[in-house]
This record gives sequence, C-alpha cells and structure tokens, in this order.
Amino acid sequence: MQCPKRRLPLARPGWRMATTAAAALCRRPILASFWACALLIIASGHLVARAQAQGAAAGGAKAPVSAIRLYVLDGGTIVGRNLERYNLWNEPRDLSVAVFLVVHPKGVLLFDTGLGDRYLDGREKPSDPAYTVHRTIASQLAEIGYLTTDVTYLAISHMHGDHVGNANNFAGATWLVQKAERDAMFLARNQDNYIKLKDNKTIVLNGDHDVFGDHTVVLQSTPGHTPGHQCLLVTLPTTGAVLLTGDLYHYPEERLYHRFPNFEPDLTSSAASRAKIEALVQKTRARMWIHHDIVNYDKLMKSPLYYE
Repeated sequence: MQCPKRRLPLARPGWRMATTAAAALCRRPILASFWACALLIIASGHLVARAQAQGAAAGGAKAPVSAIRLYVLDGGTIVGRNLERYNLWNEPRDLSVAVFLVVHPKGVLLFDTGLGDRYLDGREKPSDPAYTVHRTIASQLAEIGYLTTDVTYLAISHMHGDHVGNANNFAGATWLVQKAERDAMFLARNQDNYIKLKDNKTIVLNGDHDVFGDHTVVLQSTPGHTPGHQCLLVTLPTTGAVLLTGDLYHYPEERLYHRFPNFEPDLTSSAASRAKIEALVQKTRARMWIHHDIVNYDKLMKSPLYYE
C-alpha cells in the first residue's frame, strides 16, 4: 500500500493533527503506512458525514433534481402479527412499515408517515405494544438533506395509525386526500396523530390525481379498506413503474390466494379496487410493493440510496 503524499484540507484542528500524525507515520515502513492511510480514511469519512449534516441543516438549499427519484424510508416494524388475522394460515410474520419519498423536479411528495418518531427505542409507549421504531423519519430525511418543511405534498394511503404516526410533522405540506377519507378521519374518536392537518392547505380529491401533471406520480383511488384509501403509481425513467399499495394488500399471500383480512369493512369495494390495480399493473408492467410485506421490503434499497 502506498501512503498518500498530501494531507487532506480538513476544517477542524483535531483532524489536522490526525493527518499530520499520519504523515509522520508515513516515514516509517509497512505498519506505519497502514495506520497512516487508515487515519486519512477516517478523517475523510468524517468530512463526508459532516457535509451531509450541513446539507441537511441548510434545509431547502438542495438544488432541484433533473429526474424523478424514489426513496424507501423505514417507518418502523409491527412485530408479532400472524397471517391468520388476514384470512390465511397460522404463521407469525412481522409487518414492515414502509414510507416513500418521491423527489420530482417540481416538488417533493411523502407517501405515508410511519408509526411515529416519538416511539423511537421506547422513548414513548405506543397504544399498540407491537409498534417498534429504531429510526426516525426526520433523521432519515436529514440524511439526504431534507427537513420536514421541505416536503411539498403529503399523501397518506389511509387513516390507520401505522400510516399517520408522523402526519402532524408535515402540516406545512399540501395534503392530498380523498374526500371520503378526510370526512372519516375527522369523525374518528382519536385524531391526535393528524389533528394539525384539519386546517392545513388541502387538495380534496374525488378519484385519481396526477400529482405533478406529467403522469409520473399518480394517486389511485382504491376505497374499501377505508372509505378513501389510495395507492400511488410512480413511473421512474430507469426502474420503470412501481405501484405502492398502502393496505390494498398486507401480505403477498392475500394477492396470490385472493384473500381479504378478517376485519375488512367493505369487501365489495376492496375487491373492485384490487381488480382496478391489478389491471393497472398489467397495463403499466409495474412492480407492486406492498408496504407491509417485510420479505420484499428487506430486499429493497433503502435511503440514502434511491431508485430512478
């Protein structure tokens, strides 16, 4: 291994000392060369991390992207669920809680919000003990240079607690919601997770909605699981079309065996919505990503990586 001949221009004095020490070690053979290069690599990594943090703190300073991107965020995990509850067989399997960030040249859309940052590592106790959160949505956004206030549009697949846990944090975004869902949300007994959206800037929908006007990001009205449930179709230049299901399905076995959860409130509407989406998937050749399918979720690239 050849030792670097020049010191990196570091901003902090402590790291200047580290690279100076590394340079001194470079005068000694073999072992010194190894440790010197290691110190320089660590210092360089520190600068990268620091630059990312500064970019996040700048909030809104990010240049617009030239092509659409799709980030997969970790909204938590629901542990100890069983397929039996979804009219399948007796098999324990956790549920992933996926959150998606779409970065478009015309703005930023967040689809679903996760279980709730306040539950991070048991900091606050959730009403459902199965909820587990090990990373906040806010920190994952910061990692790629965004603040919660940088989100242009907020769309929630539906009103259930595992999808609206951080909704209040995005009250500055324009809310895209089906009229039937909004009506149901503000008739519910517990509105704490999303109460700040009540007087928020809102676009009330009565069907499908082309978010950016170019057919790349389209909300699909899919009532049944809730009165105004919606899915999201994202068409990426390289990856192609991706259909984000919300709770149209929870497990892929529901899709395979045409089963509905035991608690599905409107089977007729849910069946019609599934038929609509299956036809759309065939037409667009879209990949279907089921938010709660932890097996597929584990295979997806996670932020700060992205699909394009």
